[in-house]
Amino acid sequence: MAKTLSLQKKIYFLNFMISRRFIRIKIFQLLFSKISSESGSISAAETELLHSFEKTKDLYFLLFSLPLALQQAALAKIEAGLQKFHPTPEEAQPNRRFVDNACVQAIADDKARQAYVEKRGLHWVENGLFVRKLLADIQTRPYYQEYMALPETDYEKDKTLLATIFETELEDHEVLYELLEDKSLYWADDLAYVLGLILQRLSAHKEGCDFAHPSLFKNLEDKRYALSLLGHAMLHYEEYLDMIRQSVINWEVDRIATTDIALIVLGISEVLSCPTIPVKVSINEMVELSKYYSTPNSKVFVNGLLDKIIQALKAEGKVKKEGRGLVE
Repeated sequence: MAKTLSLQKKIYFLNFMISRRFIRIKIFQLLFSKISSESGSISAAETELLHSFEKTKDLYFLLFSLPLALQQAALAKIEAGLQKFHPTPEEAQPNRRFVDNACVQAIADDKARQAYVEKRGLHWVENGLFVRKLLADIQTRPYYQEYMALPETDYEKDKTLLATIFETELEDHEVLYELLEDKSLYWADDLAYVLGLILQRLSAHKEGCDFAHPSLFKNLEDKRYALSLLGHAMLHYEEYLDMIRQSVINWEVDRIATTDIALIVLGISEVLSCPTIPVKVSINEMVELSKYYSTPNSKVFVNGLLDKIIQALKAEGKVKKEGRGLVE
């Protein structure tokens, strides 16, 4: 089920750690896992959900610190060249533009980052080989060579270099993917989301200002929404699966993709348990998720079946909405 997203699609998930959309993604992934394994209590699932958000934040700060590790590797390379008995001209007069990158220094000085990585033990030291290989690859890229050849630079150019590294080097890096997968079951799936968020934060950052790091939830209400939606979906899974069975004609439920079942159950759950969210929003969100996590035809199937089931629930008076524009 896990499927990484192309960088072009990241805009859809850009504000993930402070949006309902990313909450839905996490609940969908967990619900899919529980359906597939046919195990797990609601309380255990809630604990796992909150833990998965924490791990996403860990990945954000780990990757956010990567330019600092690259800079340190570049500095070590320069110092090794200077210590040679017969250094080359380039080693004797090294280009320090990257090691003096002001945006990297801003990341190094960022107190929120410092506190978080120290508390959680998020460092690149044990992955020095990966960092050095990544640096060597980056140094062959035309964008890096053009940056190093600039007669002078400024904060925006320094920042653009880091953004290009995050945008072009990491998402499809097989070694990084394996490294993250070994460290956390959540990290490989979250890589695309985190890269998109870092790009956004870099773009918005101004020299001399603190970085605006994301929080897990925008407010307490979003946390309640996450736990309530997950609990409702798991508690009523069999009931909503029966609704799916009764709504498909000449089609065995076993032939429906498990991802589609999870999305439809989640959509029904949100419609029935979240009175302030419009029905259309809930359906559209499930359809959008189906584009990235299910089969090519799933968006039509999920949209049609969800709409059919919800129309029946409306007719029975079970769909309750409140607030201006939501009462139907």
